[in-house]
Amino acid sequence: MRSKGSYSVSLCKPDSSWSKYRHQGLAQRLIQYPPPPAKGGITVTMEDLQCLDSGQFLNDVIIDFYLKYLFHNASAAVAERSHIFSSFFYKQLTRRDNASEGGTSDSQRRHQRVKTWTRHVDIFQKDFLFVPVNQEAHWYLVVICFPGLDEPTFEPWTGPDSKVPKSHSGTDESQDQAEVQESKSPNNHSKPFTLNRTDSTDMETELHRENLSENGCLQDVSVKGFTINASSLYRPCILIMDSLKLSLHERVFKLLRDYLQSEWEVRRGSSRDFGPDQMKSSHCRVPLQDNSSDCGLYLLQYVESFLKDPVVHFDLPLHLQRWFPRQEVRRKRDEIRDLVLYLYRRQNVDENR
Repeated sequence: MRSKGSYSVSLCKPDSSWSKYRHQGLAQRLIQYPPPPAKGGITVTMEDLQCLDSGQFLNDVIIDFYLKYLFHNASAAVAERSHIFSSFFYKQLTRRDNASEGGTSDSQRRHQRVKTWTRHVDIFQKDFLFVPVNQEAHWYLVVICFPGLDEPTFEPWTGPDSKVPKSHSGTDESQDQAEVQESKSPNNHSKPFTLNRTDSTDMETELHRENLSENGCLQDVSVKGFTINASSLYRPCILIMDSLKLSLHERVFKLLRDYLQSEWEVRRGSSRDFGPDQMKSSHCRVPLQDNSSDCGLYLLQYVESFLKDPVVHFDLPLHLQRWFPRQEVRRKRDEIRDLVLYLYRRQNVDENR
């Protein structure tokens, strides 16, 4: 069962000295997370742990392990709205064509390779899809937001227990609305707003833009002659969070739009356009790395920050430059290593009972 509320690896009894474990050999399995009988567990070995040494690139095992840990320890409300793909998803989607593959088009052949990855989940009922990407030894994050939503919409936001509109997740009207648990961080007690006037769209958009705080929420404002109510702007979009900003990622946007279109046709049995006008693409303004080896850590921190305090207002581009301090990323290698060793000790105790 997922724990509710906030979570932190600082609760995992850090033990930064791990030399006593090295003698067990690189192939020695340390943990499986989540442990049996849960399915889909990630096995972490001593060799995997070595990529957490200073200056080393994180491998896919550590990426996938920590993403699973974040998801399983997120609040139930946020986890219900989210889906995290494995680091192999994008690699499998984009691998070189095999002559024996079926499908009449490139997009269909690509979808064919990963169609079983979503057999137990309808991604169009989710608000956020997290896709870790590794290209030329560089990690970055793609977040697909509101894939089941047809168009941008403003919705009332009345507090932590407000509901996600049915249209956001693509659910049927007969289904219950999923609960939204908006985090109240110490640096953000403000709420988004909208104007109680039918012809206020332009002014509303401008006021939203001027009053955005660093995590996608809005500062409280007063406008003479208008009634201000809490609201959020939900927009179907594909976001890139890249700690190096190496390229424009246009191919990534196209491949994922093609994937969404093929998945919709298979899942819904109908056609839908996921073109650039319907599914906007944007590069988020995020904290950037100051070296050549921490891209994987920044990817993990982007996901962790998003799950703890989801963005509620999608006026693009998102300005998240002050999302978290760089020092938080610098501690992450030790924190993840300490977490693995803590889980190792705990699993050994459970097995020896």
